[in-house]
Amino acid sequence: MVTRTAARRRGLHASFMPKPIIGINGSGMRTHMSLERDGVNVFYDPTGEYELSEIARHFIGGLMKHACGMTAVTNPLANSYKRLVPGYEAPVYAAWSVANRSSLVRVPAARGGATRVELRHPDPACNPYLAFAVMLRSGLDGIESRIEPPPATFENIYALTVKERASLGIEALPGSLEEAVRELKKDKIVVDTLGPHAFEHFVEAKTIEWDIYRTQVHKWELDQYLSVF
Repeated sequence: MVTRTAARRRGLHASFMPKPIIGINGSGMRTHMSLERDGVNVFYDPTGEYELSEIARHFIGGLMKHACGMTAVTNPLANSYKRLVPGYEAPVYAAWSVANRSSLVRVPAARGGATRVELRHPDPACNPYLAFAVMLRSGLDGIESRIEPPPATFENIYALTVKERASLGIEALPGSLEEAVRELKKDKIVVDTLGPHAFEHFVEAKTIEWDIYRTQVHKWELDQYLSVF
């Protein structure tokens, strides 16, 4: 509200639409998470690989397992999937790393009390109450179920072939709102986190939204085809 008010005073409009302009990076809502017990960051372990604790590793494993299932919640618009494409610093594949900016989950360099996990695919169109709930529950499921993440990926994932990604166990995120809703329905942890009321109404609303989007004739189609066919 503050941003939009300041913009209006200058004759501008501030938008948090995920991908308002073609050809440049979209608007993300990268979310940093950490867990503490008795004031101590339990993600940090100076003796662990990358100085990460077993709890941190399993939390990442949970995020990776439920990445596709939570995407409809973290990226809830048809437009959200115009941002999740290669080449614009938004993740397209479910991979993690301590430095790789093409990965879905990144662990920033700070350690000690600042050790944290960054989830990079949410966008500002999401309902934060629902999005934060499914993110946290996914990570906690990783801890409770002791889910091991795949090895960290340091290659540029966008440059890998389909075969190379498959050999590394790297799964693609949903490519459309329709696909994301299908993945949501299959993820019992995410569905349970939302609860029956929110889940049913969310899926109903997103299904209607997708049907409206897919049946529209967009300007690109007119520019591309009208004078040719």
